[in-house]
Amino acid sequence: MSWKFITYEKSDRIARITINRPKNLNALHPPASAELRQAFEDFRDDPDVWVAILTGSGDRSFCAGNDLKFQAEHGAKGLSYPGADTMPFGGITDNYTCWKPIIAAVNGYAIGGGLELVLACDLAIASDNAQFGAPEGKVGLVAAAGGVHRLPRQVPLKIAMGMLLAGRMLDAEEAHRYGLVNEVVPGDELAAAAERIASEIVSLAPLSARAHKQMALTGLGLPLDDAMASDYSENEKAMASDDFIEGPRAFAEKRKPVWTGE
Repeated sequence: MSWKFITYEKSDRIARITINRPKNLNALHPPASAELRQAFEDFRDDPDVWVAILTGSGDRSFCAGNDLKFQAEHGAKGLSYPGADTMPFGGITDNYTCWKPIIAAVNGYAIGGGLELVLACDLAIASDNAQFGAPEGKVGLVAAAGGVHRLPRQVPLKIAMGMLLAGRMLDAEEAHRYGLVNEVVPGDELAAAAERIASEIVSLAPLSARAHKQMALTGLGLPLDDAMASDYSENEKAMASDDFIEGPRAFAEKRKPVWTGE
């Protein structure tokens, strides 16, 4: 498939998805969100890729959120952005279940919907010029693509409320200090850092990673005893897999395991 608003490539078990609207600071409109959805569905369903990296083209902006010029021309009352009733912003902020790990490589601005995309990923690496914010209130919008719910779950409540209610921005170091990102690196090292983290994930058993993600995220909404007692489909797959045997065998034989994901 040819892509107009993103680039998408796969190699070495890693899917690389790049928002490619640099003249718009990688802001998204429904056609771009639709392409992201298609790419992320392909990643989810392809057994040969085990982790994804999401980033933006250029070094100024990961994603500047909703394309406000498109919103001004096509918006309607009752919708958080044009097409919100048919396509989640960025393709993954709602109605998307994928237990494979997703890394956000944040170059520059991650504001509005861009922040919500970061929040929808499992890990985040930020360039030292990255900035994070939820300024929707400044333009009469609401952070309804998960921001109002995910942000208070991922940073301290008062910090989240300052971002949501007062439009406060976080720089990269603040985002790291509050746990919004895993690591901050110089801008010219961002791609390599994301690849390093992706390679570390690929070196582990893929079904174990998916079980960990499903169990951690699903269990967050449960009391501890209920979370511990629950059944998890990805854990059942991991325990029934060849990799469940391969790991201990490789350890006993003092060699690197050969994972198949089966």
